[in-house]
Amino acid sequence: MRKSIKINFTEVDRQALAAIVMDRNSPQKHVWRAQIVLLTADGCGTMELTRRAGTSKTSVWRWQARFLAEGVPGLLRDKTRRSRIPPLSADVQARVVGATLAAPLGETTHWTSGAMARHIGISVSSVQRIWRAHGLQPHKMRLFKLSKDPRFAEKVVDVVGLYVNPPEHAVVLSIDEKSQIPALDRTQPGLPMKKGRCGTMTHEYKWNGTTTLFAALNVLDGTVIGRCMQRHRHEEFIRFLNATEAAVPKDKAVHAIIDNYATHKHPKVKEWLERHPRWTFHFTSTSASWLNAVEGYFAKLAKRRLLRGVFRSVADLQTAIKRFLAETNAEPRPFRWTKDPDKIIAAVKRGHQVLDSIH
Repeated sequence: MRKSIKINFTEVDRQALAAIVMDRNSPQKHVWRAQIVLLTADGCGTMELTRRAGTSKTSVWRWQARFLAEGVPGLLRDKTRRSRIPPLSADVQARVVGATLAAPLGETTHWTSGAMARHIGISVSSVQRIWRAHGLQPHKMRLFKLSKDPRFAEKVVDVVGLYVNPPEHAVVLSIDEKSQIPALDRTQPGLPMKKGRCGTMTHEYKWNGTTTLFAALNVLDGTVIGRCMQRHRHEEFIRFLNATEAAVPKDKAVHAIIDNYATHKHPKVKEWLERHPRWTFHFTSTSASWLNAVEGYFAKLAKRRLLRGVFRSVADLQTAIKRFLAETNAEPRPFRWTKDPDKIIAAVKRGHQVLDSIH
């Protein structure tokens, strides 16, 4: 029979153990170890300790002995154990990294953890650990598009200059159109979100037509001028320019940031600009729609109102868009540009250099 253990400790030790038990941020394993020692000092037997601590007799004896040998710090330390599985050698890890950076076998487009495990002869979890340690994510792919505009740097400086240092007595507008917005009605009703399950929506839909939203974002105060039209030709664009011209104060110049869509450079549009000399178009670089501030507004509209929306007609869709415009203009937020244009230009140059070196 194992002799009972008696523990006598100082008031300092008792306070330290009580603090571990009372601290809500203490790990539970530390809490029940401290409870074992405190209850032992209060005269509890082994069976009572196992019942209160919810552990085995050998575990109770282990932590009693650990406290007698090492005191309170011994309860907060776990002994290290050798892994039952030997660690992978550096050569195996190098083979996994090298194979991941190379093209996969056959016509497969990318490596999976299962394919790599079979190729190297190790477990899937080992492959995943190596990938995490080396920051490799072969299952992901990021899209990019580098502008080939020879005046890229000049246009970036021009547009960003309007954002961060707009001219005095002028209005800066970011203008674009979100074309072919579909009015989609779902064939089946979705299920609401509940605990343990996200909301659902069927992928099947009914096509009820499309509309095009022309929008002009005032970057100084955050208000948006918007019009929904059936098509997005130069005729509709000129109609929108006329509506915007009427909404902007007559005593201010208008600087419009606009992309290179053919409609924006139509001869009729150029004639309109000649008849309205206070307007100046500032074209963004090709393949650089992210320079146009209104693109962020379109993304917000799509995310908050369109993607999960159910529209039984084009009229319903246009009504929802008009409500979103009204809500935006009720609480406008000025646009703030934060990216350094020099860093943008340098990043694009590096991208072209890397592509040229590869190809």
